[in-house]
Amino acid sequence: MTNIKKFSKEDFGDDFVWGVSTSALQTEGAYCYDGKGKSIWDEFVTKKRKILNNDNHFEAADFYNHYKTDIDLIKEMGIPNFRFSLSWSRILPHGIGEVNQAGLNYYHDVIDYCLSKEIQPFITLYHWDLPLELEKKGGWTNREILKWFEEYVTVCINAFKDKVLYWMVLNEPMVFTGGGYFLGIHAPGKKGFKNFIPAMHHAVLCQAVGFNTIKAIDPSAQVGTTFSCSYITPHTNSDKDKKTALRVDALLNRLFIEPTLGLGYPIDVLPFLKKVNRYILPEDYELMKVTFDFIGIQNYTREVVAHSYFRPYIKAKIIPANKRKVFYTSMDWEVYPESIYEMVVKYAAYKDVKKIIITENGAAFPDEIQEGEIYDQQRIHYVNSYLEQVLKSKLISSKITGYFIWSLTDNFEWAEGYQKRFGLIYIDYETKKRTIKKSGLWYKAFLKNN
Repeated sequence: MTNIKKFSKEDFGDDFVWGVSTSALQTEGAYCYDGKGKSIWDEFVTKKRKILNNDNHFEAADFYNHYKTDIDLIKEMGIPNFRFSLSWSRILPHGIGEVNQAGLNYYHDVIDYCLSKEIQPFITLYHWDLPLELEKKGGWTNREILKWFEEYVTVCINAFKDKVLYWMVLNEPMVFTGGGYFLGIHAPGKKGFKNFIPAMHHAVLCQAVGFNTIKAIDPSAQVGTTFSCSYITPHTNSDKDKKTALRVDALLNRLFIEPTLGLGYPIDVLPFLKKVNRYILPEDYELMKVTFDFIGIQNYTREVVAHSYFRPYIKAKIIPANKRKVFYTSMDWEVYPESIYEMVVKYAAYKDVKKIIITENGAAFPDEIQEGEIYDQQRIHYVNSYLEQVLKSKLISSKITGYFIWSLTDNFEWAEGYQKRFGLIYIDYETKKRTIKKSGLWYKAFLKNN
């Protein structure tokens, strides 16, 4: 483990945006309260062997009832910006149609409390919790989702446009389509290319639908979307491994941004993507093109890949970090700070990318509890080392304009349940007591230039 590097917030400039991130489903709890409809995760977590330890998000960190406490802690830590998501089914219980006023009122209260504490809300419209009623109609595989999503976005922007400046359309479409519609490890648990390809295409289109809908209602809004990304390197210097790395990079890092930029799908590297042609209408080529005010990139690690004859289509396998004698997190993700630098440089090279914000970066490590204090030195080292690389990238590209840590509190970590903790704030899930970890105190000191 390296020593803490000495640099300060001032090195990033006065206009650099600092924040912390969460999502609705992972933190709110109250999954069926106050008129909220069911989401795909509400059903998925009830299936056997889908979630570690059979955990569920039904209570989570209970942000629904503790939002003032958590926002007070954000203020105490001196964090000026808070990224969180809205629950589609809390606002539209059936996905479309009747609006749940109690859901809108709740988010008004959260936003108003942020603003009263001089904390800027950055809102994500879709963070993986599709209303269950829409999934029964095909969910992301049904082209009708373009209309469903437009309706949902319209309701949200009309409700909050006078209070919210920054909007993100989708969170990590590669993850929710890949995990939920190809691998089946995330909700709704579907598998195969027959599900992934249409879901992928409709998510690309919805990125643009969301942007255009927001701008039509509020031209002054700052609108982006977020992409998961990992630096991809070959396991060996063989030609096969190098070509494999190019394929995996196209799948994980290019698939969703390039169509948005008018560059089309990377079919030249991934020929199986030709299957998307059956879902593309003539107007889609223009519809999917949009110039976001900013993009969010979310990086945690790199992936080392090798050629594999036994993996269809992609012909690649990932070499796990625990097999490579490297330092890794509780998620078995290698701690490789250079990855975030490489990703900023990669996305900044796209001509029509205006600004880049790191909307997620963080780590799950075991927390050590001593006399009521939470020691997590590994997380401090992780954040510090990645920030050093963000600063390095800023010296090369002025497009990088912000950094948000994942996450504010420990939360429901999808298929990993509650075992993996990413938070700056420790949650005692029995009592719901909050305790700022040493990493949260470190971030507080950093933001004060201490």
